[in-house]
Amino acid sequence: MTARMIVGITGASGTVYGIRVLEMLRAMKIESHLVISKAGDQTRSLETDLSAAALRALADKVYAPGDIGAAISSGSFQTMGMIVAPCSVRTLSEIATGVTSSLVARAADVCLKERRRVVLMFRETPLHAGHIKSMLAVTEMGAIVAVPAPAFYARPDTVDDIVTHSVARALDLFGLDAKAFPRWTGPPVVAGRKKGK
Repeated sequence: MTARMIVGITGASGTVYGIRVLEMLRAMKIESHLVISKAGDQTRSLETDLSAAALRALADKVYAPGDIGAAISSGSFQTMGMIVAPCSVRTLSEIATGVTSSLVARAADVCLKERRRVVLMFRETPLHAGHIKSMLAVTEMGAIVAVPAPAFYARPDTVDDIVTHSVARALDLFGLDAKAFPRWTGPPVVAGRKKGK
């Protein structure tokens, strides 16, 4: 089977996460199948200088958000799963309730029913009870809610460092090592003793 990953980009803030996912998958020679929601395209135009065409050019295959007949809407189309980066509240809620009114939600639903990995880089804060209930529901269905939280032990110098680390950790959940960040190996040792001792 060709190594394939479905990538969803929705309207939550954080289009850069989806961009970095596509870049890393290409570097790892993983075939990417991209669907961008209408709101995702709007957010892209507000947050980045990347054109719609340039974003789509990062993927191997692109589908229209309303194309429910797309290959990724069928369980017979084999993939390693799906990552939604960023994942909006609306998309999280659709997946949690099985309401598949868009191709993003339908593709995630298909992956879940086929027991494939689904990772949702959920971008919202603060949370109300409805958000938390939806997060619980998708977790009980088998998805992983991976909120992109900075890891400061890596001592990032730039926003790009933070984005890269968050995306690489999300790809870890698929067993993919992007080799893009320093992994924690324990506290640094200084002159034969642990730092700070």
